[in-house]
Amino acid sequence: MQSQTSTGNCSTGDYSTGDCSTGDCSTGDCSTGYRSTGDCSTGDCSTGYRSTGDCSTGYRSTGDWSISKYSTGHFSTIDDSGFSAFDKPCTRDEWNTAEKPGFIYFNLTKWVSESDMTDKEKEDNPSYKTTKGYLKVYDYQEAWKIAYDEASKEDIELLKALPNFDAEVFEKISGIDVNDTKVEEMTMEEVCKALGKDIKIKK
Repeated sequence: MQSQTSTGNCSTGDYSTGDCSTGDCSTGDCSTGYRSTGDCSTGDCSTGYRSTGDCSTGYRSTGDWSISKYSTGHFSTIDDSGFSAFDKPCTRDEWNTAEKPGFIYFNLTKWVSESDMTDKEKEDNPSYKTTKGYLKVYDYQEAWKIAYDEASKEDIELLKALPNFDAEVFEKISGIDVNDTKVEEMTMEEVCKALGKDIKIKK
């Protein structure tokens, strides 16, 4: 039985266009991950086939935010890598205890209601007449940019405080250069607050 506003055959996920999908807002066939565009994927917001890692583009990857294949590392660009962060060894305790900024849990898809659709979107998605809207799909790096642009300066600093953070690796994955004014404009007190340090800066 199809769920409401679904165009995928044998689909139970709401707003899904992928056949045999149970993940809401999913376009990947046989996918159980929410907002997933990768076929046979169980990772949320994943574009990699048979991937279990969230926000991942690498095939058969279990690491989150990874663009490598068969990887278990987070923010990984190296295929067949072990557990790591930003392509460098990292213990699971180090990663699990690190505070993560909320914006890195972004969405690859967005349900657009008929009332919010443009004429061009209606022309490109004629099924909206039946589904009362359409599922907008973002490219992986496009989704990263949308999330990053809406992130606070504190969250950007939390990103840079992740274990083994590497700006070049992050840019390769997300397409974003973190060396921008959003971070540079932070005061020292704002940086300390973002990192959970109660430090007062003397004027």
